[in-house]
Amino acid sequence: MMGMNNGKKFMSEINVTPLVDVMLVLLIIFMVTAPMMIEGVAVDLPQTTAKSVKTSEDPLILTVTKEGGIFLERTEIKPEDLENKIRSVMKYRRDNEILLKGDKDALHGFVVQVMASIKRAGVEKLGIVTEPED
Repeated sequence: MMGMNNGKKFMSEINVTPLVDVMLVLLIIFMVTAPMMIEGVAVDLPQTTAKSVKTSEDPLILTVTKEGGIFLERTEIKPEDLENKIRSVMKYRRDNEILLKGDKDALHGFVVQVMASIKRAGVEKLGIVTEPED
């Protein structure tokens, strides 16, 4: 057998260069697509110095726009259907929690009405999303 290989030994090391190349490409893809995966509707959030709260699962996000639109994740909901829609969604969730993203220019009274509907629907934890002050 030695004569067939002309005295050359087999290389016993694993070449990891292709693996590193693939991993770098995947890293770049995830870095580019991660900012696009943010859920919800774009609103101008109020700023505050409050600290963030940790949750055990991805919370359900309810958005109130300055025009008076209500969105559950990305689905628009009529104000009169809000309470029933939240009840039906909460049946299938472990945590009974909603995060409310209200545009800073939305009418305060309307946001309070939405909060009351959320509480009437049986939601135990209601958080308000803000942006940190500069």
